[in-house]
Formats: sequence, C-alpha cells, structure tokens
Amino acid sequence: MKLKIVVVGGPGALLAEAIAEFEQRAARYWTLEVVEVKAEKATKGKAETAVQEAEGERLLAKVTPDSQIVALTRQGGDAWSSARLARLLEERALQGGADLTFLIGGAFGLSEEVLRIAERRMRLSAFTLTHDIARLVLAEQLYRAGTIVRNEPYHKGRV
Repeated sequence: MKLKIVVVGGPGALLAEAIAEFEQRAARYWTLEVVEVKAEKATKGKAETAVQEAEGERLLAKVTPDSQIVALTRQGGDAWSSARLARLLEERALQGGADLTFLIGGAFGLSEEVLRIAERRMRLSAFTLTHDIARLVLAEQLYRAGTIVRNEPYHKGRV
C-alpha cells in the first residue's frame, strides 16, 4: 500500500523544515509520496468556486485510478483519532488494500467535485487550518500511526 499526499502549493518558510521532518519520519513506516500542485491565483472578481475547481482538477489529476481518496476538510469530515488512523493503515497494509491519497486544498478549500469523488472525508480540526498546518498535522499523524502499529514509544495516548 502506498500513501500519497497531494497538496495545493508548497510549504512556506515558517513550517517547511517541520513538514519535511515529519514527512521523512512517516516515510520510515509507509511508502509515502508527496505531490504539490500549483495554487490558482485568486484575483479580484474571480469566484472562490472557480479557484476551488481549478485546484481540484489539478489535485485529481495526480490521483492514480487504483487509489482511494481521503479529502481533508472540516466540512462534513469525520474526526479521526490517531488510533483509528493507525488501525486503518495497518489493516490496509496487511490486506493489500488500495493506495490512499490524501488531498489538501488551497486557501478556499476543496471543490465540490473533489468532495463528491472522495471515498472518505477526514477532519483534522474544527478550526480552519492553512494548508501548511494541515500538511504538518497529517504528516505527524502518519508518523504517529506508524509508531502505534509498531508499538513504539512515541505515542503516549490510549490506543
């Protein structure tokens, strides 16, 4: 099983190092690919939905046909625990489940098309998060899930 994170835009200077660190840590446990797609310019007069749709097309173009899409959204997304994510990844890895592709939208979030196509929706927080913070939290949780699966001491919470 392969995990892929497809995100609108690259990380800003403030969080780039932390994001890289946790993506490297997560890659110790999972086959992980990170793909950045170009952010759509949000010019004055351009509707938010037009920006979302353009970015959505770019995101979906990076999803392989045999991959299951997990949309990161606070709208209608399930609040997963670290243990739940670890169980899902472990089960899929053991059963040879389809690859998972996590999609992170840009400034206006994910398009309706992306949300419609996604097999799962995951909410990292009820707060609105920048794509950099969402990417960092997801990478850290993928790393944490690996340590939970291998019963390593990083995770201090209940499993």
